[in-house]
Amino acid sequence: MIREAFQDLKRLRQISMIAARYGFADLLQRTGLRKPDEKTEVAETARASSVARRFSLMLAELGPTFVKLGQVLSTRADLLPSDFIEELSTLQDQVPPVPFDQVRKQIREAFGKELEEVFAEFDPVPLAAASMAQAHRAKTKGGDEVVVKVQRPGITEQLRADLSVLHYVARALEAVIEEVGVYTPTGIVEEFEKAVQEELDFLNEAANIRAFYRNYQAVTHTRIPKVYDELTARTVLTMEFINAPKLNSANLDERSKQALAKAILQGAFKQLFEDGLFHGDPHPGNLLVLEGPVLGLIDFGLVGRVTRQMQDTLVQLVLAIGLKDSESTARILYRMGTPDSRTNLMAFRKDIDAILGTYLPTSLKDIDTKHMLADILNLAVKYRIRIPKEFAILSRAAIAIEGVLRSLYPEMPINDIFMPYAKQLLGDRYDPAQLQGNVMKTLLRLQGAADEMPLQLQQILLDLESGKFTVTVKADQMTELNNTLRAFAVVAFAGLCACGFIIGTFIAFANKPVEVWGVPVMGVLGIAATIFLFSTAMVRQLWRGFRKVSIKRFLKK
Repeated sequence: MIREAFQDLKRLRQISMIAARYGFADLLQRTGLRKPDEKTEVAETARASSVARRFSLMLAELGPTFVKLGQVLSTRADLLPSDFIEELSTLQDQVPPVPFDQVRKQIREAFGKELEEVFAEFDPVPLAAASMAQAHRAKTKGGDEVVVKVQRPGITEQLRADLSVLHYVARALEAVIEEVGVYTPTGIVEEFEKAVQEELDFLNEAANIRAFYRNYQAVTHTRIPKVYDELTARTVLTMEFINAPKLNSANLDERSKQALAKAILQGAFKQLFEDGLFHGDPHPGNLLVLEGPVLGLIDFGLVGRVTRQMQDTLVQLVLAIGLKDSESTARILYRMGTPDSRTNLMAFRKDIDAILGTYLPTSLKDIDTKHMLADILNLAVKYRIRIPKEFAILSRAAIAIEGVLRSLYPEMPINDIFMPYAKQLLGDRYDPAQLQGNVMKTLLRLQGAADEMPLQLQQILLDLESGKFTVTVKADQMTELNNTLRAFAVVAFAGLCACGFIIGTFIAFANKPVEVWGVPVMGVLGIAATIFLFSTAMVRQLWRGFRKVSIKRFLKK
């Protein structure tokens, strides 16, 4: 335990030095993680770079855990400005491959057998190496070609140490950063920790792949790899090897490009509006091109889930945006999120109206998804509306898909593909069977409320009769006034006590009733009590006057 604490302190010191070299020394000094007089030369690569670029370079140098943090943050356009999202999206794992004997050890620990007993063939040279795992080509005992994803040894312990430091840094930042409330540094680290823990358990990714595989069994234009359950464990994932080039390196004619673009868009709408399970990172590197052409999907570590209610809300939102209905768009966004405080809907609507006027000048085909979604999410943060994580992941996926579609088929009629899904969802809402179910639910809730109302009224009347009925009124101004008066009373009391001790001290020095080695004990005690009371009052007053630093100043540099 003590050893781990010293290791954490050493790592914290290393993080502070690297952060200072990338120009974040001022912020570290405000948090107390760095001494004010400590000097560090700013790295040459950071001198002429933007804050977003420096932040990305810093995470890359800090190692695998922080690279993964940057990759997770790149999916959250509701947390960071667009330039940060762009920089973090380029973060790649720059790590050497794990030695083959350690891969053998991981497979032995996962299955209790030697590698040769599990696989017929196994390529010792990895296909790819990342911070969490690396992938190898192999062949099963049945002769199937597969990809085996093996977790890096020791990654769990490394993540534990770095997460411990991240929690400390988050608490320090929370104490000095002004812009907290909608999203706190501690909350972000906790969410990151949960995401990493899920990613470390390959059984979660295997479950995601199986769900996609089931959903696409009847689809001919898209292929999902098969998971080999008997060759999959918490630290080892075995899936079908799809031997096909990636979309960004495939040689395609115009007809194939259009077919693939339609398959990508149809798949996106199917995942979102039918399955409720969508691929969270559909960039060209995760899209394969098979003969046909047929689209192949890989890498299911990041997925999103939407409920039926979310699906209905998304359809309403897209229709409201398409109709340039700023009032409906504002109300839907407000309903989608969780307001951290009372929102000025009139001002929110005007800002939405300006965004729609900018990005929808003529029709839906001219929509600039990337910048429009970024501005809408920034607007939500401005009005302190907490957007659910699923919608933030969806915005990243939508931006990635838009980029792919623009490169393949810029003139594709999106409405022709989207409208059938919209009509189906809207039609289901007014389906007689669905309406009957909703009416029954409403009647059941009304019956429950009617049954409980007499008891609740009786309780209120009894409280009124016995004098126990209380009404609680909460006002922020009254709370602040109460805290100010209480602080004033404490300081005044400490001052009066200190004055009394001063007078008593002079009397004690004059009379000298009790002496030790010629020093009046009561006088010394009086001086000590006076110093303590004055120090307490001074520290309290200084702490109340402490002002947090605005992170916006650093972002604008």
